[in-house]
Amino acid sequence: MPSVAFAPTTTLPAPASPARTLANIAIDKVLVIKSAHRLELMSHGEPVKAYKISLGKQPRGPKLAEGDRRTPEGFYWLDWRKTSDRYNLAMHVSYPNIDDAARARREGTPPGGMIMIHGTPISDDYPEWYFASLDWTDGCIAMNNADMREVWSLVKDGTMIEIRP
Repeated sequence: MPSVAFAPTTTLPAPASPARTLANIAIDKVLVIKSAHRLELMSHGEPVKAYKISLGKQPRGPKLAEGDRRTPEGFYWLDWRKTSDRYNLAMHVSYPNIDDAARARREGTPPGGMIMIHGTPISDDYPEWYFASLDWTDGCIAMNNADMREVWSLVKDGTMIEIRP
């Protein structure tokens, strides 16, 4: 296959003060815009950095049931994290929220769970760049590993995440 270059991150306008760096900015919200395949780190309502992401194999619409391969939509928390043999670093999204759980109960379907923001597999058969242009997860939000390391270092457990269509 030919080598294809992808821009792993999109940097938003620089903060007003040249002395400010991402390391000393408090990230108080993560915003995911599914239609744009973008994850933004927010501070006091302003985006400070954006990243390209991949979504579930069925990217349109909210997650409705376990196994539907959709990424949820709504307000959640990034409530814990782990290193992953399969996906390197992973941060857990608190899906299902109370609305998701109530809808699933009404419809008699399991809502699913274990939605994460995670990196990409390291594989000799499928190099990391291969995943950049695909929606390939079972409903998670995936990033290249360098971006995931940066988000891991900047976003604390307990941070809100909003996932928009």
